[in-house]
Amino acid sequence: MNIKNSIFVVVLFAITFTSCNKSTKTEKKLETTSKNEGVSNANHKKKHWSYAGETGPEHWAEIEKDSECDGEFQSPINIVSVNAMADVALKPLDIHYALNTKIHDVKNNGHSIQYNFEAGDYINYKGEKFDLKQIHFHESSEHTIDGIRYPLVIHMVHVSKKGEYLVLAVMAKEGVSSAPFDFLESYLPLKKGEMKTVDTSFNLNLNLPKNKGYYNYVGSLTTPPCTQGVNWFVFKEPITVSLEQVNKLKKLMPINNYRNEQPLNGRKVKMTK
Repeated sequence: MNIKNSIFVVVLFAITFTSCNKSTKTEKKLETTSKNEGVSNANHKKKHWSYAGETGPEHWAEIEKDSECDGEFQSPINIVSVNAMADVALKPLDIHYALNTKIHDVKNNGHSIQYNFEAGDYINYKGEKFDLKQIHFHESSEHTIDGIRYPLVIHMVHVSKKGEYLVLAVMAKEGVSSAPFDFLESYLPLKKGEMKTVDTSFNLNLNLPKNKGYYNYVGSLTTPPCTQGVNWFVFKEPITVSLEQVNKLKKLMPINNYRNEQPLNGRKVKMTK
């Protein structure tokens, strides 16, 4: 092999080696970028609303892009009793809860303890049937009455065939132990994400106050997607539960799993006489 041929071979080898080396580096770079994007996407998917920090209520609208959490008519609110309008047109709630309401299951969904019901119990409101779907708890209460926040509230969620919501809010104050609560809590504790089949009858009326006078207004769901147009009925009279019963639920739910009061923005609160 002459000198010219030797030089040509060396140059060709150098070009080939450099090209392969660049290609390998590019492939590794693309692989690293792809992995980083995968991690980034995974982290984005993991981001979920909560009651504190960067995923707390003030960030819900950012996290849940298609929600109504930044809407004008949101819940909960502070109900100022002297500003509520006594409306003679407000009738007693037409509640149809059987003495043997069937609880299907109970679940710790990470935000609250939720009991799901089988079909059959409902409320008639303005000629429409709202079926009871589930009840869940907030500690402390979400709505406040004259600035008072109760230790616990039960939200009883009803849905019509049109997909409209009607929610009863039953405030609970500390006092004597509640037998109905003992029954409900007999299925606890539950770990986050855990569900238990109940398939047992329960007289849900026992968790309602004797005096069923209420405040009424139109607001939203208090958790994402914060759907607006919800008919809220907040009972004036609280039920009584023991501190032990409150604490049993409290241990299983996020600390202070409530949303703060939202502005009225011109809405009127009505009340029964």
